[in-house]
Amino acid sequence: QVQLVESGGGLVQPGGSLRLSCAASGSIFSILTMGWYRQAPGKQRELVAGITHGGRTSYADSVRGRFTISRENAKKTVYLQMNSLKPEDTAVYYCNAEGPPITGGTMKWDAWGQGTQVTVCS
Repeated sequence: QVQLVESGGGLVQPGGSLRLSCAASGSIFSILTMGWYRQAPGKQRELVAGITHGGRTSYADSVRGRFTISRENAKKTVYLQMNSLKPEDTAVYYCNAEGPPITGGTMKWDAWGQGTQVTVCS
C-alpha cells in the first residue's frame, strides 16, 4: 500500500506564492511519475504539472511560467512551487504518484493524496 500526504495549501492573496509538498510512504522502492492535479468547484480535475523519475517536467498551459514542479527521489517527495497566484488557481490540489508493477504483478500502481485546498482571493 502506498500513501500520499499533501501539505502547504492555504489562503493567499492574488500575486502571492505557496509551496505544496507531497510525501509518499509505504512499501515502495521506486516511483516513476509524480504529479499535481487540481479540481475547482464545478470543474473537471485537471493535470497541473508532472515530473518523471529522471526529472522531465510538463505543465498545463495555464500555469506554465508561474508554477514549478520538482522532486526529491530519495525522500519520495514532490513539490509544487506556485508563484503569481491568480483567483483562477483556486482549487483542491491533489498529488499523484505512479510506480512500476510489483514483483509478480502486471499492472502499474498509482496512488492519490486526499487533497489540499488552495484559495486565492483578496
